[in-house]
Amino acid sequence: MREAAEKLAFLKDSLARAGLEGPVHHARTALGHPAADVCLKGGIARGTLHEIFPAAAGDEAAATGFAAALAVRVAARKRALWLLPDFAALEHGEISALGLLDLGLDPARFLLLRAPDAVSVLRAASDALTCRALGALIIEIPGTVKALDLSASRRLVLAANESGITAFLLRCSAEPEPSAAETRWLVRAAGSNRNDENWGRPLFDAGLVRNRYGPTGQWLMEWNSDDGLFRAADTGAVVSASCDRPSRPAHTRPAALSRVA
Repeated sequence: MREAAEKLAFLKDSLARAGLEGPVHHARTALGHPAADVCLKGGIARGTLHEIFPAAAGDEAAATGFAAALAVRVAARKRALWLLPDFAALEHGEISALGLLDLGLDPARFLLLRAPDAVSVLRAASDALTCRALGALIIEIPGTVKALDLSASRRLVLAANESGITAFLLRCSAEPEPSAAETRWLVRAAGSNRNDENWGRPLFDAGLVRNRYGPTGQWLMEWNSDDGLFRAADTGAVVSASCDRPSRPAHTRPAALSRVA
């Protein structure tokens, strides 16, 4: 009996060292938004994969800004690597340093790497997830890509879990598909409170539509660049315009990262 127990303990230890016993549970980073952090069991999980989609056509800049803010929040003092294919600029414009500054983010915190196509981006992402000097990784892949299937997402999750680097998969002009990602977010720009004099803090209408280990929810999340946290938005903020009104009324400030063609 003792010999069998010793063999079982040895096998369990070997599997753990090989990373086959199960995922390593890395620490979580609180976003600062109380309700969102409760749903996320303390914050966004590090060392795994998260998906971010625009809620609708026209919300690409908002989703991009949300991804950038999450990456900075998780990366802490390390840099974030932004991977994207060359054709992404044709679809949605170039990443703008001024847009990052408008969000209160230091462009120097980001490293930008373009690849010829989506397959090359995925290959570069696998390599980047072995670099522990990075704090976060944004993988931007627009449109429907056959190579980005369930197996590919699983490989990204395993690589992120092993290194502890958090990956954010930004999917503009794409529909959600089966994935191994821990969370999936649908993001749109939210409107400002017309009585709020502080227009420097962008608002996101963020929907957590998939949460592998907890409930989902939807919140107005204000990005406060002064302390690098998301906050609960003022209750006077407008989530979206009615269908019989202009899509961008005068008091609306899109929570977006500027992208220039």
